Amino acid sequence: MKFAVIVFPGSNCDLDMYAAVKDILKEDAQYVQHYEKSLEGFDAVLLPGGFSYGDYLRTGAIARFSTIMDEVIRFAKAGKPVFGTCNGFQILTEAGLLPGALRRNDSLKFISKQQNLTVENNETSFTSAYEKGEIITTPIAHGEGNYYCDEETLQELKKNNQIVFTYANGNPNGSLENIAGIINKQGNVLGMMPHPERAVEELLGSDDGLKLFQSMYETYKKELCK
Repeated sequence: MKFAVIVFPGSNCDLDMYAAVKDILKEDAQYVQHYEKSLEGFDAVLLPGGFSYGDYLRTGAIARFSTIMDEVIRFAKAGKPVFGTCNGFQILTEAGLLPGALRRNDSLKFISKQQNLTVENNETSFTSAYEKGEIITTPIAHGEGNYYCDEETLQELKKNNQIVFTYANGNPNGSLENIAGIINKQGNVLGMMPHPERAVEELLGSDDGLKLFQSMYETYKKELCK
């Protein structure tokens, strides 16, 4: 399985994404720069965290117009897996691939700590290795992680089981309904504020994030066998 790790000016979690796939999952990964025009040959796309374009205007607002994003949107609409964490999640909402928006934390402060999450939906290509209701631990590191959407969108998310992760044991940023991660209706685009790529080895404090990448790989293998 070949993963594209998209790199924007200001990305700083691209190395973590690459290492999680290459060194821990033992699958192929390649950096793809923001100015590239093709994702030919890739099986999945990863949008890393960081401060793309300095977070000017709004987080992810400028990155959404990078050359590579037209191809990421095409890739997603073709039904292929796209995963964005932290700034990657923000970019996915700005690009219209996921509903809602990420606002300033209600504390107005940057938060960096280990955070418990509840797996709300384990019937996705990103979460099949988890148990429904499982409590996992991954780091968070963000200043704009406060997820918001209007009431109509919230009801749609609930109706379609698109809320994949919620914050457990306290809401760190004021996110609506404790939402930490959501998926699109088609089920192939996942965005979340926590960092599973920083939780792939016990040495890092938790290996709970590894199951997300393993789920992607197992889904890929099943698709090949059809």
